[in-house]
Amino acid sequence: MTTTRGLEGVVATTSSVSSIIDDTLTYVGYNIDDLAENSSFEEVIYLLWHRELPNQQQLDEIKQQLAENAAIPQQVIEQFHSYPIKEVHPMAALRTAVSFLGLHDENADEMDEQANYQKAIRLQAKLPTIVSAFSRIRKGLAPVEPRKDLGLAANFLYMLTGEEPSPIEIEAFNKALVLHADHELNASTFAARVTVATLSDIYSGVTSAIGALKGPLHGGANEAVMKMLTEIGEAENAESYIKNKLDNKEKIMGFGHRVYRKGDPRAKHLKEMSKKLGVLNGESKWYEMSVKVEEIVTSQKSLPPNVDFYSASVYHSLGIDHDIFTPIFAVSRVSGWLAHILEQYENNRLIRPRAEYTGPDKQAYVSIEER
Repeated sequence: MTTTRGLEGVVATTSSVSSIIDDTLTYVGYNIDDLAENSSFEEVIYLLWHRELPNQQQLDEIKQQLAENAAIPQQVIEQFHSYPIKEVHPMAALRTAVSFLGLHDENADEMDEQANYQKAIRLQAKLPTIVSAFSRIRKGLAPVEPRKDLGLAANFLYMLTGEEPSPIEIEAFNKALVLHADHELNASTFAARVTVATLSDIYSGVTSAIGALKGPLHGGANEAVMKMLTEIGEAENAESYIKNKLDNKEKIMGFGHRVYRKGDPRAKHLKEMSKKLGVLNGESKWYEMSVKVEEIVTSQKSLPPNVDFYSASVYHSLGIDHDIFTPIFAVSRVSGWLAHILEQYENNRLIRPRAEYTGPDKQAYVSIEER
């Protein structure tokens, strides 16, 4: 056996959902640049689940299905009120809420194709409502009911603030959702596939994925980026701050990526939206600071920014609480998780790798009296 730490470079399965080849990310063969500039998030959901872009009738149908399933059970709202709000990380709340949803779905353990597709619709529709509801409840505000006349991007921002977002805000958030929707066999997607490969249910698979996404080396990186930008404060402070970090051999969050060598193709789209939002709200310092940090890190470490880096200033400019950044990642990435889960069910084999043993050998049992 050959041991590879972190499974780096190991091909664990085949998939027709997305690919990363020569630093190019595609969803079902469509370049991410093309999708980011032209598609709605609902189109991308349909693409990932059906392996083709929808026609108008198909798009209208999935939008209607998502709108009709966006409301969440009152029991979820009541559960949020029971949490020790100040101590609970939103990702922990989301993880628990998704698991709780499974208890209220009478079809949770039905495993036929149609039942699983309907569960996918329900999960995709409800995650934005869960995240926005928790965000408001912990501030002492009442949840805002989802609207059936708004798309997913607009509806989430509306539920979060109670105000209808501007076209630029909708464009920025839709673009962020498209860019985060899937990313081949990343940690959370792999966790989801491992779970459902046992023929466990979709709710278990998505709960596993949320648990993996919670970590700062995966979905939590954008929250860490915003913490760094807040500590820097102003663009003129960036050089001394980053130099100090590098001198102390500390990791600069939001740079580099295991599967990209020339740079994350998604970053440039969020960089553009960070600039636009800064102009819109009259607070461009977060964009300017980010650009300065990028210049320093790229020149000194040859590490280009990844998607997490500019998503931080985009979400901040949208008025989103910093610890909600990772749940927003889940709001998007659940589309990819569900695509991979459905694909796993279609051609399933239990995922059971081996481990190279490095412990002691040939030990003899010693009775407790002699130890």
